[in-house]
Amino acid sequence: MKTHKDLNAWKESMNLAREAYRITKAFPNSEMYGLTSQIRRAAVSIPSNISEGAARNQKRDFIRFIQFSLGSLAELETQLILASDFGYLDSGNLSQFINKSNLIRAQLTGLIKALKKSLNN
Repeated sequence: MKTHKDLNAWKESMNLAREAYRITKAFPNSEMYGLTSQIRRAAVSIPSNISEGAARNQKRDFIRFIQFSLGSLAELETQLILASDFGYLDSGNLSQFINKSNLIRAQLTGLIKALKKSLNN
């Protein structure tokens, strides 16, 4: 790995964050400081934590920051489900988000496993 930008998990989570910003533009103004803000913050946290962890140059730190990304991903999913429940997000868009988040979760989990394995070698 050259930089965090070479990681598929970072690339996919950047796309997810862009998509989160796009869909929240249509949310009601009354949610600007509620779900809109929370969704955007959680979405941005995913690739941000990947990049911060990669920059630490310590595998244990990197693992910890990937775990933070996993937490933000779970938070984002919860917020998107709520947005769907409130009628701000249709079920098709929710399904796309869930599918993308499942892919990112698998990539992050795989990265953690690889890093842990290299720590033991």
